[in-house]
Amino acid sequence: MKRLIIHGDPDVRKGGIIEHDGEELVCFGISKQGEWHGPDRPQLWCTVGTEDETEAYERRQFIPMHLDVEAVDAESVEVLQRKGELTI
Repeated sequence: MKRLIIHGDPDVRKGGIIEHDGEELVCFGISKQGEWHGPDRPQLWCTVGTEDETEAYERRQFIPMHLDVEAVDAESVEVLQRKGELTI
C-alpha cells in the first residue's frame, strides 16, 4: 500500500482500478487538492494498493504517515476501471 499523488485528474474515483508502472492498483481512498487555492491543475492524493491489501485498508491496519509516497503525472496513469464497489 502507498500514497500516490497524481498531478492532474485522470478521472478515477474511489474504488477505481489504475495501472501504473505495469502494476494494477486499486484506489482505496482519494482526496482532491487544489480546487480553490493551489496549483494550476488539481492533484489527487490516492491511497492505493493491490487487491490483496483491501482488507488491511478496510480494517485500518496501516499508518497513513508511514506509507511510501510517489508523485506522478496523470498521463502516466492508465485508468482500467473508473469506479468500483468498495464497502467500507
